[in-house]
Amino acid sequence: MQTSQQKVIVLDFGAQYGQLIARRVRDLHVYSEIMPCDATAEEISAAGPSAIILSGGPASVNEEGAPRVDPKIYELGIPVLGFCYGHQITAVTLGGTVFHPEVGEYGRAELHVKADSKLFADTPANQTVWMSHFDAVNNVPEGFVVTASTDVCPVAAMENAERKIYTTQFHPEVKHTEYGQQLLKNFLFGICGLEANWSMDNLVETMTAQFREKVGDDRVILALSGGVDSSVVAALGARAVGKQMTCVFINHGLLRKGEPEQVEEVFTKQFDVDFIHVHAEDRYAELLAGVTEPEQKRRIIGTQFWKEFFAVAQQLETDGKPVKYLAQGTIYPDIIESGARKTGGKASTIKSHHNLIPFPDGVHFDLIEPLDHFFKDEVRALGLALGLPEHIVFRQPFPGPGLAIRIIGAVDKEKLEILKNADAIVREELDAYNQRLFEETGDRNSEHSCWQYFAVLPDIKSVGVMGDERTYQRPIILRAVESSDAMTADWAKLPYDVLARISGRIVAEVPGANRVCYDITSKPPATIEWE
Repeated sequence: MQTSQQKVIVLDFGAQYGQLIARRVRDLHVYSEIMPCDATAEEISAAGPSAIILSGGPASVNEEGAPRVDPKIYELGIPVLGFCYGHQITAVTLGGTVFHPEVGEYGRAELHVKADSKLFADTPANQTVWMSHFDAVNNVPEGFVVTASTDVCPVAAMENAERKIYTTQFHPEVKHTEYGQQLLKNFLFGICGLEANWSMDNLVETMTAQFREKVGDDRVILALSGGVDSSVVAALGARAVGKQMTCVFINHGLLRKGEPEQVEEVFTKQFDVDFIHVHAEDRYAELLAGVTEPEQKRRIIGTQFWKEFFAVAQQLETDGKPVKYLAQGTIYPDIIESGARKTGGKASTIKSHHNLIPFPDGVHFDLIEPLDHFFKDEVRALGLALGLPEHIVFRQPFPGPGLAIRIIGAVDKEKLEILKNADAIVREELDAYNQRLFEETGDRNSEHSCWQYFAVLPDIKSVGVMGDERTYQRPIILRAVESSDAMTADWAKLPYDVLARISGRIVAEVPGANRVCYDITSKPPATIEWE
């Protein structure tokens, strides 16, 4: 149902950054979709692609059971571009060989372009690329030429220009590859002859039509948290099916200061949908009492999340037509971190997400997750295209389990009050800091702006002095990061005066807190959240 006739199909071999390829293509205003690597040439051809890109992947092409590609895709007459595993699987499928050298190649590498190639047009002969491989191509298929190498990898790129098949051992989709986006431009526009004519507005029309077609005359219940992701799904659902959708806001008592009131205000006045506010604060407090292990907290919250929804759905069914669908704001980083791959390959579980835990027995909903192939910045762009106000679209990311996973250790009323008040100060000060940067640069994603920021309450106390008296109270940990997609993040280099103001206000205004620390760990090795 894509309105543009141009389409790039990305075959996913289970790469950690496979979805990033589709996003980079979209950044160049060309529509892209993901398909599993085992899709047949017939299935791919039926999707009507203008180009095919083969992703990387964690497997070795020489291992038994490693993902394969239908050889017939190379006979479709559609241009093909392969990265990493896509480079290697192309080689072995078309008659070349891949071996296991003594030395692998990880991280930045110096690439030497060896031949005139449209893929490397307008890029220098020597350039920095991002490598992550141990296997390597050692014999190219008949009709192919080697176009680039590194000191470790003799076949860092190869091509058969006549058949329009181009592959690289390195990852152009990763920003560490210096001219990666230029290579994609060269492939899409110089080799495939495509035009940069797709926009987020096109996607809104497509997703609205897909949502409407899937739902038909049935009813939908939306898991609305008030965060960016579920708000965008709410706006999309309202546009697609209107009052066939019921927005259910589960208030577990773990939201940020003033947020329940804001959520109800926005979604009862700005959207033409039914809205139900479920007050479940006491039930969650009882279930979480004394629980300290973070995964146990997440699972308790996730399980109760479904129970609350199921109870609402049962009530709705007594009032009329049954509810068939549950809509959720699941986005791609949620899926990656939960190890729940949808398109081949496996990712390790970093942490469970409440909206990815399986349904309890008896739940009958079919899922609608329209954002599950999107990164956070794409979700924000989609929200703006749907007409959501900026204060919703650029709201701070917030985990479904809420402040329960920003309180280290057991959750209780006193800790929640301390954290809510401290977090409100952090957000107020850094909202103002980001606004000042925006006014200076005109760019909401300027180099030093904060992408996410919040307070964490550790399960310790420390000695302090206030008014010449000894205190023994809790520290607050400030977490502020720069990122674009939540897959990687660096700690924000905040000015000292901003840090000093945040610290001073928390110690002065938040009863129970006497110290502020700043987390300067990047992701990886850390995650953005603490639990």
